[in-house]
Amino acid sequence: MKRIPFLAIVLLAFAFPAHAQDAMKKDAAIKPADPESKVVLDSWNEIGRKLTAMAEDFPEDKYDFKPTPEQRSFAEQLLHAAGSCYYFTNPVMGQKPPAAEDPKRDQYKSKADIVAFVKKSFADGATAIQAKGEKGLTTEVVYFPQQKARVIDIAYGIIEHSGEHYGQLVVYYRLAGLVPPESRPKK
Repeated sequence: MKRIPFLAIVLLAFAFPAHAQDAMKKDAAIKPADPESKVVLDSWNEIGRKLTAMAEDFPEDKYDFKPTPEQRSFAEQLLHAAGSCYYFTNPVMGQKPPAAEDPKRDQYKSKADIVAFVKKSFADGATAIQAKGEKGLTTEVVYFPQQKARVIDIAYGIIEHSGEHYGQLVVYYRLAGLVPPESRPKK
C-alpha cells in the first residue's frame, strides 16, 4: 500500500518539469518570418560571399586550370557566374541585359581583376534588391525580349545558377589537389 503514494510522487516529480517546460514554451513569443526582401538579399549575399572567397583563395597560377579542354577554366567559371548577375541587375534597374553571355577572359587579365569583378557583380545585385524593397520584389520587368518576369523570380534564378557554378568550382578545387574554403575546418 505504501508503494502507490511513493510511485505517484515519483511520477509527478518527473511529469512536472516537462509540463513546466511546455508552459514556458507557450509563453515565449515565436519570432516571425523574415521579410522576403531580407531572405532574398541574404541568399544573394551568401552565394556571392562563397564565390568571392574562392576567387580570392584559388592560386592565380591555377586560374586557367580546366578539368578537360572542353570546359571553362576556373577564371572563366567565375566570370560566367559573376557576369550572369547582370541578367538580374540590369533589367531590375531599367537597363538592357548584357550583350554577351560571358565576360571575356582577356578583359580580366589578373586574379585581382576577376576578384574585383565578382565582388562588384554581387554588390550591384544586392543594391538592386535593396532598391526594389519588399513591394518591388513582385513587380515585373522585361527579362528577355518579349518576356517578363518578377524580380524575385529572376533573383532566385541567378542565385540558383550561381550555386551550380559554385558546385562546379568545388570540383575544380579538388581536381587541383586543394580544399575549398567552405570545406576547411572552422577555427
